[in-house]
Amino acid sequence: MRHGKSGSKLGRTSSHRKAMLRNMVTSFLKYEKIKTTDVKAKELKKVAEKMITLGKRGDLHARRQALAFVRDPDVVGKLFSDLSVRYRDRAGGYTRIVKMGYRTGDNAPLSVVEFIGSVPKDKPKKKAAPAK
Repeated sequence: MRHGKSGSKLGRTSSHRKAMLRNMVTSFLKYEKIKTTDVKAKELKKVAEKMITLGKRGDLHARRQALAFVRDPDVVGKLFSDLSVRYRDRAGGYTRIVKMGYRTGDNAPLSVVEFIGSVPKDKPKKKAAPAK
């Protein structure tokens, strides 16, 4: 029985799983959007939301806890300056998971994890040709 066991093993050893989540969280905080499988996205969401909450706390102990998990000090700076300000008034639920379909090759279900309220970077619209 799995009573009280939280988190998915993802078919990896504990050290591999921890390293993968650290890399994914670092990339997610850096680029604010990441494409991955559904199960990994759900695990990433748990950890990323905890990192945003640390950023919102903003004290030295929270910064050291974030630095112990996130690989890049510049990303931690972004977390504590930009992202914490963006989500100051929000009480959780900073990310969303959008299903994308299935990966060719192994047919694994894919998702995009992104921040809620982030401005999408659309391509510039082309001007219409003047009518004659």
